Parts: sequence; structure tokens; C-alpha cells
Amino acid sequence: MISELVLGAMYFGTRTDANTSFALLDRFVEAGGRTIDTANCYAFWADESGAGGQSEAVIGEWLRADAGRRERVEISTKVGVEPDPHGGVEGLSPDVVRRESARSLERLGVDTVDLYWAHAPDPGTPVAETAEVMDELVRNGVVRRLGASNFPTWLVERARCHAAGRALTPFTALQLSTSYVEQRPGAPVEGKDHRFGWVTEETRHYVAAHDLELWAYSPLLQGAFDRPDRAFPEAYDHPGTTRRLAVLQDVAGRLGVRPGQVVLSWLLHSSPVVRPIIGVSSVEQLDEAIAAGELALDLELMAELDAPR
Repeated sequence: MISELVLGAMYFGTRTDANTSFALLDRFVEAGGRTIDTANCYAFWADESGAGGQSEAVIGEWLRADAGRRERVEISTKVGVEPDPHGGVEGLSPDVVRRESARSLERLGVDTVDLYWAHAPDPGTPVAETAEVMDELVRNGVVRRLGASNFPTWLVERARCHAAGRALTPFTALQLSTSYVEQRPGAPVEGKDHRFGWVTEETRHYVAAHDLELWAYSPLLQGAFDRPDRAFPEAYDHPGTTRRLAVLQDVAGRLGVRPGQVVLSWLLHSSPVVRPIIGVSSVEQLDEAIAAGELALDLELMAELDAPR
């Protein structure tokens, strides 16, 4: 299932320098990985300019160094939350989507993006307008598929209904945050800015019923499963987490792997499948994630992991 892992490139070109980024990309593809996830806004908060684009630029440099690489990878990028000059974010208006998709193609040095995401809802733009301009990109051949990130399910459905009624290209993927443990309902999670950026039981039911892909960012909660110095956010402090972590530790011990590796494998073996986006800063961390993609969890182990609530 290594091919279902997604390499997160958020900090390529900022906190992760170009040489390390190239080494990670090389190792990922060498191991059988295929999908690379970035965004036009990555990583504006980590660059003194206050603007994004560094990640796409580094990926573009890596692709240009070997013409054969483009055929071996799928490029996923996003539009919608790059800061604007007025202190807000760019949003998803037709003019922004057209302009930013062209800029992303230029930085990446490609003619086509495999999966283009609306990064977050834009209250100032009717979702029908966004759906129509993103379909325009598909018809123009610069985008192959469309996805929605951090959207509430009702808004995804509204966009898909609009697309269906007008024979437009629909969203066929959702990108949200989830992990083996879940926060208390309604509890805010420190550092999480997206109000609707969470997988729920409704999400799982929706993607299964409509055959959508489900991608998960931050599946390892910044290393909290494996690193004693990384505490779980307070919102995860409840009896259900305690029960799940006990089972997770036991299963990991029996398999001789790290708990975080079991978490990644559990996502890949879940129904519906959840494609984890792995954000790593070293080849050693990447190799652990790759090993998790090779880890097989049988039905009994999955039932054991799923039982505690």
C-alpha cells in the first residue's frame, strides 16, 4: 500500500532545505511512492516574505532535473488560503483560481496538475462559481481531478450537485484531518485553524456512499504517538484516548513496530481507506512511514484496534 501514501511537501523550501527535499522526493519515488501533496500557500508562515510558493518551486526544480520524473509522480496542489495584501486570504473566486492555478503550473514547471484542491471554504464566493471555474481548468487540460479540503460535508454536496446538474467535473476527493484518536466533540485543538477540517462518521459515510477518496493530513499529531516530548493536545485528553492508546501500544509491541507506524497502517486498512499525508523532515522518518505502508494488519488486528471508544 505504499502507493496510497502521500508525501506532504508543506515545508519544502522553507524549514526543509532544497537538498533534503530532493533526498526525500528521491527516496519516496524509489520506494514506490507516487503522490506528492503541496499548496500555493506553502509555507508563507515559515518564510520572511510572508508569501507562499516555496514548496511548489522546490518540487518544480526537482522535476526539471530529470524529465522522466513527471511520469512517475502525481502532483496535488491547492488554492484558496494564500494571504492577500489586505490581511485576509485570497479565497476561491474565479479570477483567483485562474490566476493562482497558472502560477502553480509555472512554479511546478508542469502543464497539468493531477489533483487540484479548493483549500478551504470561501464565504465570499458562491460555491457554484468555484465549481464552474475549477471545471473550466479541467476542460482546458491543466487539471485532471478536483478535490475539496477543510470543507463541511454539506458544502461539498452542494458543489457536487451543482456540478452534476450542469455536467461539470465534480469534486472526487476530500482532504481533512484525522488520526487513530479523536478529540472531544466540539473541543478546540490548538494550532488548528480550519473549523470544518475534521473527519467525522458523517464524512466516512459520505465518501463511502459516493466513492470519493479521503486524504488525511496530520495523521500522527506531530509525533505524539512515538515521542514522549510531544504531548497530545488537551482536546484529546479523555477516556477513549486512554483506551485506544493502550491497545495501540499492545499491538505495536506484538508487531515489533512503532505506534505511529500502526496508525498509518490502520488508516490504509480502514474502510473507507484513508490516504495519510506524511510530513517528514528526514529520510529516516520517511523510511519509517514507508515501512508502515508495507505493514499488513489482518481483520483480527483491525477489529482489535477499532474496538475501544
